[in-house]
Amino acid sequence: MYRPIALYIGLRYTRAKRRNHFISFIGLVSMLGIALGVAALITVLSVMNGFDQQIKERVFSMAYQVTLGSYEGSMPNWQAVNKKVGSTKGIQASAPYIFQQAMLTRNEQVHPALVFGILPSYEKKVSALSEKMISGSIDALKPGGFGIILGEELAASLGVGVGDKITLVAPVGAVTPMGIMPRFKRFTVTGLFSAGRGFGFDSDYSFIHLQDAQTLYQLGDKVSGLRFKLDDLYQAPKIADELVAQLPPSYTVGNWTVTYGAFFQAIALEKTMMFIVLSLIILVAAFNLVASLVMVVTDKQSDIAILRTLGCPPGVIMRIFMVQGSLIGMIGTVFGLVGGLLLAFNVTTIVSWLQGFFGVNVLASSAYYVDYLPSKVQGSDVLWVCIIALGMSLIATVYPAWRASKVHPAEALRYE
Repeated sequence: MYRPIALYIGLRYTRAKRRNHFISFIGLVSMLGIALGVAALITVLSVMNGFDQQIKERVFSMAYQVTLGSYEGSMPNWQAVNKKVGSTKGIQASAPYIFQQAMLTRNEQVHPALVFGILPSYEKKVSALSEKMISGSIDALKPGGFGIILGEELAASLGVGVGDKITLVAPVGAVTPMGIMPRFKRFTVTGLFSAGRGFGFDSDYSFIHLQDAQTLYQLGDKVSGLRFKLDDLYQAPKIADELVAQLPPSYTVGNWTVTYGAFFQAIALEKTMMFIVLSLIILVAAFNLVASLVMVVTDKQSDIAILRTLGCPPGVIMRIFMVQGSLIGMIGTVFGLVGGLLLAFNVTTIVSWLQGFFGVNVLASSAYYVDYLPSKVQGSDVLWVCIIALGMSLIATVYPAWRASKVHPAEALRYE
């Protein structure tokens, strides 16, 4: 069976036991270095993807993707506005809301809070609040019932649970014989939710029925605005621009990229920098591969001279050593790929076991957004890592192969 001579000799050199064991050692180190770099890159990028996914799930389960409000601070006849813009392409669901600030008190405990007036049936379509409930139900918010749902940390700060009473102090002036006084209203805690640490949802957010919020803040039939859930949250800026074009200038449109965009850009930048830094591991292994192949060329000068004497052209000589170096790079990449995927798919279990074995809690929920090491393998990341590793390995073979092609038969055989 015919085989190209460059491929045949290159594979033969790779399998042969070299007389100089130091050359074999450097080649093995190069292979292991490439494998280590590939495995480290795949694992770290998967962990970064895992953190990114977890943070996005926690943020966008509660945060508003696109909001529509008014410069006047309130929106009358929200049903008509919702009918007009709710059918915009890309909008999956919409819901009215009222957003105000308040002080929550119980006994001697006082805590500031962000109060959201919602309609439970609408809210279920645009947020995951109902899924984040750890006690009670979002449906317990009834018009006129003056029930309130608190974040887990906020409830702990006030020392309350489901069924307890708290006082809400609204910054809305009420004229009394003593002057202008804030409005006080007694609320019953009907539920607790937990959306996770890191973004203040559990420590600052509270929810009441929309009608109760309208009564408390003297809004009549008005709302603060509308919030929208999108088919693709990354289309938020585009859809926001479309809403601006549809509505009069008195309306304001916001989207999540304004509030959280810089945070996610920082995560993306961190992922890119980690990719570049860890790629240096592969680059170092590629330099080792250069050194290994240069020494192989020096060791094989007599063989090269004989091949040249038999009429083998310089291009074939060059391809022989490129085959040898590329094979080392391919084997290292394959081992790194297998090891990286095994580690990436099991890193959560491995880290949890290590924490339990050594009795330490590296990822404490009080300090990080998540209390475990998440991992998400993305095919595009794996593909790019393999391409870079193979590309560096191939580039590393160029100089030693070119040097081999420039060997002069007479000079190489002078002392043989």
